[in-house]
Amino acid sequence: MYWVNGILKKTVSLNNRALHFGDGFFTTARLRNREIEFLDFHMDRLIFSAKRLMFENFNYNLLYKEMLQAASFSVAYNVIKVIIIRRDNNRLHGYKCKDDIEPLRIIYIGRLPKYYMRWVDSGICMRTSIVRLARNTFLSGIKHLNRLEQVMISIWISKNKEIDEALVLDTDGNVVECCSSNIFWRYNYQVFTPSIHYAGVNGIMRQIVLRLLPELGYCIRTVTVGPEYLKNANEVFITNALLPLASVNSIDDCFYSDKTLFHLLQSYITNNKIQ
Repeated sequence: MYWVNGILKKTVSLNNRALHFGDGFFTTARLRNREIEFLDFHMDRLIFSAKRLMFENFNYNLLYKEMLQAASFSVAYNVIKVIIIRRDNNRLHGYKCKDDIEPLRIIYIGRLPKYYMRWVDSGICMRTSIVRLARNTFLSGIKHLNRLEQVMISIWISKNKEIDEALVLDTDGNVVECCSSNIFWRYNYQVFTPSIHYAGVNGIMRQIVLRLLPELGYCIRTVTVGPEYLKNANEVFITNALLPLASVNSIDDCFYSDKTLFHLLQSYITNNKIQ
């Protein structure tokens, strides 16, 4: 189901900047019992994205109310996605735009992909993607609407039937993330995750895990390293707001059987032991 600027409908003008330029940003959250999980984190993400991408007249309070209204619609839905698009109704061509028009707000509610349950229960297999992410410090960290790199990675995954996800590198050969998730790996009590300074998304669950790890007695480091640094890890797992966690069984020809930290984090997050 879709709402556009608070109205229940499925149509938007063809003259919108998301279609022409990918000019916008989004967040996707899990619904549980008609409530949005980690709502404050998602609102912070939307506000940060609006500021970074120079969106004017972003009505935070109105969007917040519309999100709560959509989330309460039916217990049958467990996903909510919010898309914000820059509007300029007077221009058909060109990149220039007016900055005094309120952005378009699209809210969608639906259901989790069925394979996510299998990922959580059984873990996933991965290979290193041949598609790499371009470095761009201005756009790094944001879930903007320019997702062509992820689309190409997803197509590449679909052509490799034996894998579920991909280890994604940047154009300098450093590990960044996966196609639709962030990645962590553990050596004893040290946990590592890629820096997203040059590319990648600062996922909501990534933020939560980074906050949790010191409380659980683990040392966390964000690093800029190549894929060889994952080969001898004790444990590897991925995160995103919908999973929220899944263990990694293999990456290319490396195999991982330890799930100690995965189970610990899963218990904390499932039971809402997050401050």
